[in-house]
Amino acid sequence: MNATTLEDDGWTVAGRRFRSRLVVGTGRYKSLEETAASIAASGAEMVTVAVRRVNLSDPNAPMLQDFVPPTQYTYLPNTAGCHTAQDAVRTLRLAREAGGWNLVKLEVLGPPPFLYPDMAATFEAASALLADNFEVMVYCADDPVAAKRLEEMGCVAIMPLGAPIGSGMGVVNPYMIRAIKAQAKVPVLVDAGIGTASEAAFAMELGCDAVLLNSAIAHAQDPVRMAAAMKHAVIAGRHAYLAGRMPRDYRADPSSPTTGTIR
Repeated sequence: MNATTLEDDGWTVAGRRFRSRLVVGTGRYKSLEETAASIAASGAEMVTVAVRRVNLSDPNAPMLQDFVPPTQYTYLPNTAGCHTAQDAVRTLRLAREAGGWNLVKLEVLGPPPFLYPDMAATFEAASALLADNFEVMVYCADDPVAAKRLEEMGCVAIMPLGAPIGSGMGVVNPYMIRAIKAQAKVPVLVDAGIGTASEAAFAMELGCDAVLLNSAIAHAQDPVRMAAAMKHAVIAGRHAYLAGRMPRDYRADPSSPTTGTIR
C-alpha cells in the first residue's frame, strides 16, 4: 500500500472543504493564550464560538479574534446558552450582522441538569433560520427520525449528541449514531459528551464525518497535549473506519498458521 492510498481527502459542508475532521470550541479555557495554543495543537480548521459568551466586538477587552484569527480558522457561531427558539434565532441574526457569518451551529437546550436538546424548539428555530437563508449545522438528539427531518428541512449538517454536554461520558448510544449516519446525505458530526481520545476515535469508527468537542480539551489537566491527542484520535478512527474492522467472533482464531508447523 502506498502513501497515497492512506490519504484522507477530508469532508465538505455547505460547499466548504476541510481536511481536519476535528472541530473544537473556544470556551472554558483558562486564558485566550491557552485557547490559541490548544486549537493550534488540535489541527482543527473550524472552531465554534459561543456568541453570547465570547467577546467578539469590544476592543477595550481581550478579543478572541486576536488569538484565534478568523483569517486562519472558519468561525462557526453557535447558540450555546439558548433555551428558546426565539433566543437562538436572535443570537444568530446578531452574529451575522456583527461578523457576516452565515454558516452557523444551532442548539436549543432543555433545562439543567441534562441540557438535552429541546427538539420542538430546535425545529422551530431551524425553520426560521433556514427561511432567513442561514446555512444551519444543527445539534440534536440521537434520534434518527428527528435527524432525518432536520436534514429534509434543509440543514447542512446533523450533529447528534454523544452524551450530555460536558459530561465526558463518550458515545453512549452508538447504535443510534450509526443509524443516523446510515440514512444521512449530509455530514454527521458527533457533538458533545466526548471525554478522551479513545471516545473521539470510536465516534469516527462509527462512520461519522467529524467530531466536535470542547470540554474534553479545555478541562484536561494539559489542554494542549489533549488537543494533540484528539487530533491523532480522529485521524486514527477515520482510517480504522475506512479499513473495515475484523469481524467479532466468540471463538478464537489463531493468528499463526496451523499447517506446516514444526513438530
